[in-house]
Amino acid sequence: MSSLVSSPEIAAGDKPGREIFSLDPEFHLLLACCSIGRADDDAGPLASLAGASVDWARVVRLAEHHGVGPILYRRLQGIPEAVPQAIRGELRQRYENNARRNLVFVAELFRVLDCFEAHGIEAIPYKGPVLAEAVYGDLALREFSDLDVLVRPQDVPRAKQALKTLQYAPNLDLSATEERAYLRSGYELTFDGPLGKNLLEIQWAIVPRFFAVDFSVEDFFERATLVDLGGRKVKTLSPEDLLLTLCVHAAKHAWTRLCWLRDIAAATQQPLHWELPLERARRLGIQRILAVSLTLGSRLLGASAPVNVMTRLGKDAMSNELAEEIARLIPESEEYRTDTIDYFRLMLRLRERASDKWRLVSRLAFTPSVNEWQLVRLPGALFPLYRVVRLYRLAARFLGFGSGRTRS
Repeated sequence: MSSLVSSPEIAAGDKPGREIFSLDPEFHLLLACCSIGRADDDAGPLASLAGASVDWARVVRLAEHHGVGPILYRRLQGIPEAVPQAIRGELRQRYENNARRNLVFVAELFRVLDCFEAHGIEAIPYKGPVLAEAVYGDLALREFSDLDVLVRPQDVPRAKQALKTLQYAPNLDLSATEERAYLRSGYELTFDGPLGKNLLEIQWAIVPRFFAVDFSVEDFFERATLVDLGGRKVKTLSPEDLLLTLCVHAAKHAWTRLCWLRDIAAATQQPLHWELPLERARRLGIQRILAVSLTLGSRLLGASAPVNVMTRLGKDAMSNELAEEIARLIPESEEYRTDTIDYFRLMLRLRERASDKWRLVSRLAFTPSVNEWQLVRLPGALFPLYRVVRLYRLAARFLGFGSGRTRS
């Protein structure tokens, strides 16, 4: 996979002359099924990919890893004769199980939102079922394993108390001092609930503070719109805010699962006032992250942004270089690690402003995390010394001495 090849017959979206990466037939088939603008009954190009050389068991494994099983199933419905019967049955079973599970999640989301409303807590469901309805138009077409709900930072303590009435419990046991620090440096609390562990995430930011992408949650609430979910109007992020948050979330994970790119690609096809995300990206210093996301969506999934948008973003040569590197990485990313020097180098290269690079490095170095608090128990008066513990663990991890392990 070291070079680009011109392969119109298997390019996502079937645009003649599209340059894509030379990949194995299984991943090519998955990309074609996930491409934007391909109708479910557009069988011709898919049939040409689903030849005898396809390892169908690997196609299923790839779809599971990349979180796009429902889309794969829906698209392969148009070529049943090309798919082994056992594979068709397995994909159908997975699809139906996912659809039923998603309905259960919707009912649980309503319980959580009703609880917050009863306690006077404003909330915005984020990703999960709301995203499925907003950009896919079909709850069954997206996989998710938990619920994400945005609240204002000052409302997190009240949200914790409210969730107790629904038998939810946070899976972090923090002291009062640690919780105050975590609200400043972290971005989410995960809760175990009646339906299982790690079921609900209450978020007050999109990424941890050290990533130095300082979205305003207050602005999210001011610009929120409504989406119809199961016959009920539910708040969701504005289309422009949704696009940027999806891009930053995918960047945090180095775009290594197709489901994140598919979300972004689908979001770009919604009615957007493109000047708004462009200006917000400039102000936040994430124009390069937006450019890489849109470039990957175009090259791999055939998603199109306006020409003037891509022209403006394309002036940054580094974004094209990064998109090329990441596109090669995606098929091999089943065990991608985010606690390595290479990962943080990538995070630095993704920022176009020197000031943001410095903020990322300094915040990473001097912001203790839950790991430090759990490693050493310091009394409240000595809490600032956790910065020393943090520096030691980073050095142990990245300079190769000691046995520390840093995961932020």
